[in-house]
Amino acid sequence: MDTLRAMRAFVNIAEQGSLTAAARALDSSLPAVVRTLAALEAHLGVRLMNRTTRRIALTDEGRSYLESCRQVLSAVQDAEEALQEGATEPSGPITLTAPVQFGLMHVAPVVTRFALHHPRVKLRVLLHDRVVNLLEEGIDVGVRIGALDDSSLIARPLGTIRRVVVASPALIAARGEPSHPDALRGAPCVHFTGASGLGWSFHINGRVVPVPVAGNLEFNHVAPAVAACAAGAGFGLFLCYQVRPHVEQGTLRIVLREFEPPPRPVNIIYPHARLLPGRTRLLVDWLTRELGGDSAAFAPDQA
Repeated sequence: MDTLRAMRAFVNIAEQGSLTAAARALDSSLPAVVRTLAALEAHLGVRLMNRTTRRIALTDEGRSYLESCRQVLSAVQDAEEALQEGATEPSGPITLTAPVQFGLMHVAPVVTRFALHHPRVKLRVLLHDRVVNLLEEGIDVGVRIGALDDSSLIARPLGTIRRVVVASPALIAARGEPSHPDALRGAPCVHFTGASGLGWSFHINGRVVPVPVAGNLEFNHVAPAVAACAAGAGFGLFLCYQVRPHVEQGTLRIVLREFEPPPRPVNIIYPHARLLPGRTRLLVDWLTRELGGDSAAFAPDQA
């Protein structure tokens, strides 16, 4: 059995989600892919996937073996590229994920510049407002906002992001600028359910204290929620980068700065660095240089 070929087939099945899709991706026949998977499981003596007529699910052993296969195949590709004439230019695929709004505003422009500098690298950018499992979903690099769960992933800090309360100058002129979070209890507030739900938290007397707020507008996407606040519909709680353009233009003002909760960390995350492909390592360094540090567009002192 050609073990590397079988590993490639297994990784494709896991990433494509079906035997048929994997056969198309491998330019092979469905029976050949089925035979390769069966031979690999027989060789290893374990079941890697539970197969039904509708779906394929990795077993615990399959999830562990999938990560090992990715590392081995990446190392093989790096070794082959290093021996090829003129292979100083990186090449190959990279999949990256980031939160939607942050990805639109900050990650996508940086990745675009990387792609222009390295045309042989094939980049796929997935923007999701959910916690993505890099290992299970076959993603190489992620940009994540918020505390990280304990895992085997490597994290490279980029900075922190403030959560700020904003309002339009017209609303502040009409109601007065709040001097304490309690002033929001009877004020109109615009809700962005993706971040704050129906309760906002503030740092009061050394403790993080929830403050219930009310209002007649609720959005599940940040852009219309920010626009509603700029139109004077109410106070809003957002991450600082989400409102920075409006703050710079003067259509929104930040209030209650001294009561802001602790800022959220921003990290680049990726699997085990020891066998990280050269092209992925190059992208991680690029993102760190372009997005990180005190000069970052989302740094705490920039909003």
